[in-house]
Amino acid sequence: MLSRIQDLTDRLIPRLIEIRRHLHSHPELSGQEYQTAAYVAGVLSSAGLRLSEGIGRTGVLAHLEGGELNGDQRLLAIRTDMDALPIQERTGLEFSSRTAGVMHACGHDIHTTVGLGVAMVLAQLREEFPGQVRFLFQPAEEIAQGAAWMIADGAMQGVSAILGVHVFPSIPAGVVGIRYGALTSAADDLEITILGESGHGARPHEAIDAIWIAAQVVTTLQQAISRTQNPLRPVVLSFGKIQGGRVANVIADQVTLTGTVRSLHPETRSKLPAWIEQIVESVCRPYGARYQVDYRRGVPGVLNAPVLNQLIESAAQEALGPSRVQVLPEPSLGAEDFAMYLQHAPGAMFRLGVGRPDVQNPPLHHPQFDADESAIAVGVKTLAYSAWKYWRTED
Repeated sequence: MLSRIQDLTDRLIPRLIEIRRHLHSHPELSGQEYQTAAYVAGVLSSAGLRLSEGIGRTGVLAHLEGGELNGDQRLLAIRTDMDALPIQERTGLEFSSRTAGVMHACGHDIHTTVGLGVAMVLAQLREEFPGQVRFLFQPAEEIAQGAAWMIADGAMQGVSAILGVHVFPSIPAGVVGIRYGALTSAADDLEITILGESGHGARPHEAIDAIWIAAQVVTTLQQAISRTQNPLRPVVLSFGKIQGGRVANVIADQVTLTGTVRSLHPETRSKLPAWIEQIVESVCRPYGARYQVDYRRGVPGVLNAPVLNQLIESAAQEALGPSRVQVLPEPSLGAEDFAMYLQHAPGAMFRLGVGRPDVQNPPLHHPQFDADESAIAVGVKTLAYSAWKYWRTED
């Protein structure tokens, strides 16, 4: 069966590159993937799959039922995401984004194309296929909302396991990366408001300077991480926005700090809200300032299921060759709402290398990010063969 999957994929490559270039040229932001979803639905419909549209607002579900179920009622899901980023593209490609200020700078055009390729390949094998596959084409991953929307609309109903893929420019095209355990971190949102009292800029002793206190809050939090948090359980706290003050000669009475908190270990994550508030309180109290801490939990980390990781690894080794499979030693502190699906079924996500040899590959979310299209065939073969092998594993 592997040789047939490889042959079908190779035949589809011109069409898949055409699909990818269309998607890349017509990116849409999170929650606005209307044309992308319609295009995806058209490709899936042409392949003969049963569709449900408008799932998770702008998502698409496709269902493939094989001809040889043999009483095994497990349902495998394969998830790929569709949204783009608010970035002005600067790649110079002939098929660059035609939408000003919007770009597929995270490779979701590659993800969607790989998902479509897997669906097209397996659809041609449906009479011999041993199980059921549900394809999830998800919106709004970049704002960490789409998975929750899809789940709320029943996308995970009856799913036994789920597989996913994400491109990685630091891995060369032709290679896949497997990560056992934590693949990505949890990502939470943090907003801290410092409440002081305004006064004349020439008489700061008569006021409570919210800017000065906010600066100490930022510094103290960063210093405290290195001395109060386990260095083997990393925490990253980054403030991306500071807002406060009105004019140059008036002491600010309010400053708002907005940031992100990343962590890998659930136990550490559970303690972070109280730890942050304790630090903020200890800085504010001596100077008479008040504060508000709003800690909002976002997505948990992606924790790959060992059995499914082994499935992908063995499928990739057979399909690509052992030298083209890397076991990744470190997780990423990036976030992925694929983790939301793992609260409903075990799953695994692998890294798809898209880096070009002998050049400096721009990172994800960069205006010059340019994925090597040869990775599409690698992703399709790996996922399609993993799906085939799934029904040869124990539940």
